[in-house]
Amino acid sequence: MRVSSIFKRLGLKANLNDPRWGSDQQDGKPQANEGKKPGEGPPDMEQLWRDFNQRLNSMFGQKNRPDGGNGGVPPSRPDAGGLRATAGAVAVVAALIWLASGSFIVQEGQTGVVYTFGKISHTTGAGFNWRWPYPFQSDEVVKVSQMRVVEIGYRGNIKNKQARESLMLTDDENIIDIQFAVQFKLKDPVAWLLNNRDEEDTVRQVAETSIREIVGKNKMDFVLYEGRDKVALETQQLMQQILDRYASGVLISNVTLQAVQPPEQVQVAFDDAVRAGQDRERQKNEGQAYANDVIPKAHGTASRLLQEAEGYRSMVVENATGNAARFKQVLAEYQKAPAVTRDRMYLDTMQQIYSSTSKVMVDAKSGSNLLYLPLDKLIAQAAATDAAASASAAKPAAISSAGSSETMQTVEVNRPRDPRSREALRDRESR
Repeated sequence: MRVSSIFKRLGLKANLNDPRWGSDQQDGKPQANEGKKPGEGPPDMEQLWRDFNQRLNSMFGQKNRPDGGNGGVPPSRPDAGGLRATAGAVAVVAALIWLASGSFIVQEGQTGVVYTFGKISHTTGAGFNWRWPYPFQSDEVVKVSQMRVVEIGYRGNIKNKQARESLMLTDDENIIDIQFAVQFKLKDPVAWLLNNRDEEDTVRQVAETSIREIVGKNKMDFVLYEGRDKVALETQQLMQQILDRYASGVLISNVTLQAVQPPEQVQVAFDDAVRAGQDRERQKNEGQAYANDVIPKAHGTASRLLQEAEGYRSMVVENATGNAARFKQVLAEYQKAPAVTRDRMYLDTMQQIYSSTSKVMVDAKSGSNLLYLPLDKLIAQAAATDAAASASAAKPAAISSAGSSETMQTVEVNRPRDPRSREALRDRESR
């Protein structure tokens, strides 16, 4: 049924083109706009309201006051057809509004979950969706792609610490203060809604439990310095395993350690210990560097000395072996001809002695005079003579004779004859 027919049955005229809109008479009754021409000026709202109330009273069978408060007009009986039409129209409008309340819109990156009598029946994707209105069905929109963050050990700022969450015990029985954040997304919105009473608190408790287990298995220095990345990774893996066993529908994206430090009460002492450890490491490094410089040199010197000693030993052994072999050969020859062998040995010995000396003493048979030959000066003079001869080829003979006359000197020394001389030796052999 059209709205205009309903207004018509109610006696309301909502057409602005109506020539009687705002006139002084309506249904043959004088109105308050008396003296106005039809179509002039706005309608009297008070009169319209009174007419509307009168129509409603007559529709629902309300009796007029006995004092004629109806303007002296006798009460009219309600129209049964109009009542039914009005009630039907109101019911249709209410039904449309009730059905329209079941529509909902799901944005991109979200998932709609529909409940049927309090139980999850199905999920919907992004876009315009409809469900049966209350009390049959209800809906809830869950942000699936949104990155959620849970903070452990602090709230909002690392200075706002939560000591009950951040203080942990390490494997070497030291207390450490850790603040970290967990980033996660939803991989199953149905499990997220059904299997968690307090979703974020569940993730926070799982994160705290996981990192306490990881920290309790490691030393304090490892957690503070070189093992921070490993602790974060192991905590993320353990959290994912626990949440999967809980069927919480959570996917852990990252675990970030915000601050890892000793408790504030022992921070100064810990800094001193850290500086002492750094000094110890520095001195150890310096000592190791010095050792690396000295030890190879010592090894090299020892190896060189060993090789020199080995070479000297080999030389002595070989010389002794050679001398022994030569002595055996000389002995064989001496047994054959003793005199010749003695002379040969004497000459070889003198040759060896004179080859390394620069002065010669000559003992004469006829007297006790001893001749002295300065061979070093003779050799030097010969070298100078050769140089002068090459510089001046015109005077080689003069320079040579002058040099010979100057260097040849005979020194006479009066001394007794040495019984160990060659002549005495020959005399003894002849005898």
